[in-house]
Amino acid sequence: MTESFGLQTQGFKTILDYLRFGFSEATKADLYYGHGTDNAWDDILSLILGSLALPFDLDPLMFHAQLTPAEKLLLVERLERRIHDRFPVPYLTQEAYFSGLSFYVDERVLIPRSPLAELIDQQFSPWIKPEQVHHVLDLCTGSACIAIACCYAFPEAMVDAIDISEEALDVAAINVQRYELSDQLTLIRSNCFDEISAKQYDIIVSNPPYVSHEEMQTMPPEYRHEPKLALEASDKGLAIVEKILFNAHDYLTDHGILVVEVGNSDIALIEAYPDVPFTWLDFEQGGHGVFLLTCQQLRDHFKRS
Repeated sequence: MTESFGLQTQGFKTILDYLRFGFSEATKADLYYGHGTDNAWDDILSLILGSLALPFDLDPLMFHAQLTPAEKLLLVERLERRIHDRFPVPYLTQEAYFSGLSFYVDERVLIPRSPLAELIDQQFSPWIKPEQVHHVLDLCTGSACIAIACCYAFPEAMVDAIDISEEALDVAAINVQRYELSDQLTLIRSNCFDEISAKQYDIIVSNPPYVSHEEMQTMPPEYRHEPKLALEASDKGLAIVEKILFNAHDYLTDHGILVVEVGNSDIALIEAYPDVPFTWLDFEQGGHGVFLLTCQQLRDHFKRS
């Protein structure tokens, strides 16, 4: 198939030629957009500019610049992978954005896209005072995008970031090094709280695996390129969430809060725990399925006798 794209683009010279072609082919292919873009134009634009190491605010005149043979070959290969193989753009460019920050990503981690970015940018207001935040825990950190964003939101706080996947932590380490945060952010390999010593946090935040087996079967092909370990959870998607709920109170300060994204598993969670006073957060920039509980609420409903 790469050859067919190569044949179709033989006479192309400029960035604009490939952008127009990619947009047309993406539109015909009816791709799914859920990894940083929501339409074909932005998706292909991100792919082409990212592949050529060009900024998003590129001078329009530059779109008429002629490409080298190597650049043409690169664009053909990546357009093929995106359009025919349904490979997400951030994996092709190895870059994704979260909370206004750039992160290295590859197939070892989920592509950052959580509505939690908006909450972090607001320093979790009004749910906790910034001056109360000294320690933050990011469970299931993946690329460490949430943990690093928390470092910027609370520059005086110490942040721990946990993941069960050694491969994911290798990617996280790349991003920690990129932002020179090794003195503030600690990466820990652990299955949730298993390897955490006696310590209390003012904020525990998590975007854990929460997709049920049934929902996994209906997801667009683009998501099949992401690590299953970071997406799917048993028990209607609630297995990891429940582990967090039943243990978080032991790791929170008295004024601490737990914030967890559960996406479309929100209904299953409410049905499983109808008496728990979940606060479901709203986001101006879109997104749903994020709840907040205080330490006291967790003690009242999940502390084992």
